[in-house]
Order: sequence, then C-alpha cells, then structure tokens
Amino acid sequence: MSSVVEYKGVEICRAEKRVLTDVSFSIGEGEFCYLVGRVGSGKSSLMKSMYAEVPIHSGEKADVLGYDLLGLKRKQVPFLRRDIGIVFQDFQLLQDRSVFENLSFVLKATGWRNRADMEQRIEDVLMDVGMQNKSYKMPHELSGGEQQRIVIARALLNNPRLIIADEPTGNLDPQTGITIVTLLHELAAGGHSVLMATHNLQLCEDFPARVLRCRDRELIEEF
Repeated sequence: MSSVVEYKGVEICRAEKRVLTDVSFSIGEGEFCYLVGRVGSGKSSLMKSMYAEVPIHSGEKADVLGYDLLGLKRKQVPFLRRDIGIVFQDFQLLQDRSVFENLSFVLKATGWRNRADMEQRIEDVLMDVGMQNKSYKMPHELSGGEQQRIVIARALLNNPRLIIADEPTGNLDPQTGITIVTLLHELAAGGHSVLMATHNLQLCEDFPARVLRCRDRELIEEF
C-alpha cells in the first residue's frame, strides 16, 4: 500500500511553543485512521500541518500527496489543498447562498469553468452523500446532519485522495454522528484516505480502524 502521508521525526510548533515532537507515522491509500487526544494535545495542529496552514518546524521527512512540506513553496499550497478534502466541525458554509451556490463557489475557486461540468460534478457529490434533492436549500433550512453531509460533499468536489475531518460529529446528536462516520468509512472503502479527529472513543469501538493518539507532545499508535 502506497502512502499519502508520511512523517518522520517531525516537530510542530505554534507561536514558538512546541506542540508535537518526533512525530512519525504514515497513512496509506484508502486507509481510515482516527486521531484522538485531549483538547490542546495537538490534533488540530497536526491536521493543519498537512495542508500547510501550520508550518512544520523541522523533521526528517514530511510528505503529503507527494509534496515535500519541509520545502513547500507558497505557490504550491493551492495545488496541495486542491487534493485534500477538509471537513470542519462547524460546517463553515456560506449562509447567504444555497447548497448549489456553496458548491459552485468552491469549483470556480479551484479552476472549474464549464458550467455543465460543474453542474454534473455537484450532482455527483450530492448523490454520494445522499443529498441529491437538497441543492436548492439554504444552509439554515437544513439539520446539522444534513449540513455536515453538504460539507462532506464540498470536500469531495475535486475528488481528493485525502480527506481530513476535524471533529465532524462534534456538533451532532449521537445517531446523526453514526451516520456521518458510516459515510466516511464508505468513502475510505471507495479509495479515499481518511483521517478523522474525534473525542468520541465509542465511535472508535463501534467502527474499528487504526487509532493515533496525541499525548504528552507525542503521537502514539494504538492498536
């Protein structure tokens, strides 16, 4: 199995404070991994480092989707991020635009120009997340679970090899959270690599997968 993420001896700092040190791990193609740990343990910093929002301080190797993060140039960042789908806990949908307009905004921002192609791609990703009849809805007209499905659809628009989901069930009721985790596992089974941060250890037991834990400024693999 080839790796989409490979870190060796990586150190991550924020505001000159060491957050994680000597981080070494990899994520394979189509692999699902959980990322767990207490608030402030470095989960978000680790995830943000993968799409170059938090710089890597040092390391032997920091490779994401073939991009060397240790020597990444600013002009390369948009291309790296285009191949990563990001799912946020707080949705971050544009509240003054419909579902279709939210998705088309992302496509236009990432270089899509042909309207027919964009419409087809939006239809495809909404079908993937079971929201094919909701494109005309405004975000406030949707439940929390429906909004999170739209966020996952948004993350899928450019068919990313890697999906980073930061507490995607944190604002959802338990049953809806199960639905979202099931969907993310299905995406991994379809070939997307998925890294999901969560505080809900019950989900890790109910939907088993590899578990990485941030603790004491280290990343520990749990089996």
